[in-house]
Amino acid sequence: MLFWQIMRDGGPVMWLILFCSIVATLIFLERWFLFHREQVNVGNLIKGLTNVLRRDGYIEAISLCDNTPGPVARVLMAAIQAYKNQDEDVRPVIEDAAMMEVPKLERNLNVLGTIGYISPLLGLLGTVFGMMRVFHTIHVKTAYLSAADLSGDISMALISAAAGLCAAIPCYIAYNYLASRVEAMTLDIEKASSEIVHFFKYHQRGQETAPCSKEDIR
Repeated sequence: MLFWQIMRDGGPVMWLILFCSIVATLIFLERWFLFHREQVNVGNLIKGLTNVLRRDGYIEAISLCDNTPGPVARVLMAAIQAYKNQDEDVRPVIEDAAMMEVPKLERNLNVLGTIGYISPLLGLLGTVFGMMRVFHTIHVKTAYLSAADLSGDISMALISAAAGLCAAIPCYIAYNYLASRVEAMTLDIEKASSEIVHFFKYHQRGQETAPCSKEDIR
């Protein structure tokens, strides 16, 4: 009951703010569950793949990538398929695969950031409408004007401003959190790509005891 009272007192802009808040919540939950589902241990994945590839188990390696969720596994699968097809340089294939995966991670984040940006502006718009009503009331009731006559209009101005801020602050927090997750997963793609290219370089030379990572040869 209190919710509907606030929505009514805040004026028509409140419905726009509410709509933006619902959209932002849905985007955050969808992205959060996606990132949680596709987060993998890159080190263990690389270790498992290199152990299989040392004995030329390309089908098994591709199957392992196919059964592993996340953009890292999909990029590595593209690299392994290119190496299996005897491509001289798998880096362009990795770059193309990464260019397809990163936009998937960033999908709808710009909408979330936009909502965080416009929500205070919507609240300000509601404040302007409320103040316009205040001056209209003062103009109409030049005599016998009381605080009760203005309280509803001032309440509208304040409620809409507060609602805009209450919508914007969580949006900014959610956007920055999701952006940091995208950055971390992008770094995982780069790390895994570097590791698999390093392995292929040694494997092409016939060095079956090639280290799994750059750190192993230091």
